[in-house]
Amino acid sequence: MAALRIIFMGTAELSCASLESLARGENFHVAAVVTQPDKPKGRDLKLQPSPVKSLALKLNLPVLQPARARDEQFIAELRGLKPDLTVVVAYGHILPQMILDLPKFGCLNVHTSLLPKYRGAAPIQWAIADGETETGVTVMKMDAGLDTGPIISQRRTPILPEDNSQKLHDRLARLGAELLMESIPDFVAGKIQPQPQPVEDASHAPKIKKEDGRIDWDLPAKTIWNRLRAFTPWPGAFTFLAGEPKPHLLKIWKAGTVEQSGRTGEILSADKTGIIVGCGENALRILELQREGGRRMHAAEFLAGHALKAGDKFE
Repeated sequence: MAALRIIFMGTAELSCASLESLARGENFHVAAVVTQPDKPKGRDLKLQPSPVKSLALKLNLPVLQPARARDEQFIAELRGLKPDLTVVVAYGHILPQMILDLPKFGCLNVHTSLLPKYRGAAPIQWAIADGETETGVTVMKMDAGLDTGPIISQRRTPILPEDNSQKLHDRLARLGAELLMESIPDFVAGKIQPQPQPVEDASHAPKIKKEDGRIDWDLPAKTIWNRLRAFTPWPGAFTFLAGEPKPHLLKIWKAGTVEQSGRTGEILSADKTGIIVGCGENALRILELQREGGRRMHAAEFLAGHALKAGDKFE
């Protein structure tokens, strides 16, 4: 049997496990890797390649970087590659129907949720933020909608108390790559019939904004704790401590909940066991934090150099 000719489309770090698995698979030939154009980063705004481009070059795979997925020259290039299958993982753009129709077996997408829950840009973060205890990965056949295509296969994994979005991201990236490699042979052999997504369970996971990380102390402590885990490492959970000439920004890295009550946003106690802050329900014990421009510290170390006390208020 001839190797399956595959076009891989991806940009983010999430995509890399799937690309590497396909590139090293005996029955697959990655004809091209499509990723977004290099973007300026850092203080000097030097152009940086996407994680997928860096990996593709390391694997000696040809790379295409169209400015727009609808570009006619780009689509002509794809057509000339005569793909059997296109695999899309965190590419970053909705694809036009003409690209979906190009490969013999269509386009498969690896999505990091149990569809139809958490369609959209940030399924990992919102699953944690919403207090879900389980998530997973879905391989679906793409259609013109946003994560609405029929399901090929799914695999579940628990969301653990120690998970933040980075830890869960890394686990789901590996899980998605494994499921993809298991699913493709049966799919192209016609042994898997894609199943339409149930419409009644659909939910949306919008793109994360920096302001999503700001702590609202009126929320229950458990909700704040979930959001802290969801938004670590980016944008981070942050709050402000009243001060002169302006409030001081504090980033909270690690915390737990305690059954204690007090005024929302007010420090109830501050000692080597942590900084306890009143919430809309119960309280949050801050275990690791960082002042703007400083380094990440355990609460005891932070308090040795910063005089926080009961009665101080976070905004």
